[in-house]
Amino acid sequence: MDWLIFATAFLAFFVTHGVPVRPPIKARIVNWTGRRGFTLGYSALSFVMLGMLIWAAGRAPFVALWPLAIWHKYLVLAGMFAVCMLPALSIARPNPFSFGGAKNHLFDPKRPGIIRWVRHPLLIAPALWAGLHLLPNGDVAHVILFGVFLGFALLGPRIIDRRRRREMGPGAWRALLQRTKTAPVWYRPHSIVDLGLRVLIGVVVWALLIMAHPGVIGVSPLP
Repeated sequence: MDWLIFATAFLAFFVTHGVPVRPPIKARIVNWTGRRGFTLGYSALSFVMLGMLIWAAGRAPFVALWPLAIWHKYLVLAGMFAVCMLPALSIARPNPFSFGGAKNHLFDPKRPGIIRWVRHPLLIAPALWAGLHLLPNGDVAHVILFGVFLGFALLGPRIIDRRRRREMGPGAWRALLQRTKTAPVWYRPHSIVDLGLRVLIGVVVWALLIMAHPGVIGVSPLP
């Protein structure tokens, strides 16, 4: 029965993720709630369904594949710092290469920020999250859970790259990408305050996740 609950949760997760973003359905929802309302509602639904899926994986029969090692937790703690920093440094900033960018017409390839190293930070973050959590969760249910998330997160950039090349034109896309990759590694940001605030937000989120993990997930992430 617990495996059935896990499978049902997986199905519900993908249905609630796939159906609302289908163009005809999304258009109706956006007309009703507005674009911002759709984004907020879809994000909230995603977090709720993810929580349900993690809960269902914890209820599934435990079938061990590899043991937990102490270095797993050290690596996850360090890697999760990067997971928190990626969205903190990219959300609400111009990014014509991926989704979620704000005011993409203001994107400056000479000052691309995190985009110089990571073209799709909002997709690489969940991929890194899933890959890291495979290590300390070496049982069948969690390997399925995090393995599927890792696969889909790594597939996303290819799909979006294809879409952006089509929208921008292959030549324009390649030219902008080349200019971005050859931007200076270090340069003075437009706003030191904005950069500092974003880094602070990333650190705070990372610390909150560590503190909340025992109560929400039931396991301490600390070694």
